[in-house]
Amino acid sequence: MSWKYQILKLCSDAEFFPGAKPHEIQQAEAELGVALPEDLASLLQESNGVEGEYGLGLIWPLERIVRENIEFRENPDFPELYMPFKHLLFFADAGNGDLFAWPIQAGEIRRLDVFVWNHEEDSRTCCAPSLSTYLERWLTGELLL
Repeated sequence: MSWKYQILKLCSDAEFFPGAKPHEIQQAEAELGVALPEDLASLLQESNGVEGEYGLGLIWPLERIVRENIEFRENPDFPELYMPFKHLLFFADAGNGDLFAWPIQAGEIRRLDVFVWNHEEDSRTCCAPSLSTYLERWLTGELLL
């Protein structure tokens, strides 16, 4: 079943975009220093990002994934405010400052659990065991932040 179909079942007003090319995904992975989870790479090849209602970044496009992760990792003020971000791969936002991510362990994504980073508390909490469950919980309102 396609990602678009799965998402449209839950959010009829989701907006999709032309898919990312394999070489674009490889370039993003090189810039980030980590391979994307297979589900995310597959989704991005189908649609390079998915926007929900009011422009919510359900899944960021590749260029935003790279930009946001590099900015969080390299911001000179963040070490004084937050735990390090080099062990997270952000891929979406909640629209309130909180971000969704996978944990990076020993240079790779070994767990497919999705975590939410709370920008006010600097907490990192597991919110879903997979990308598809994250999307389902987020789009049905089961995932509350």
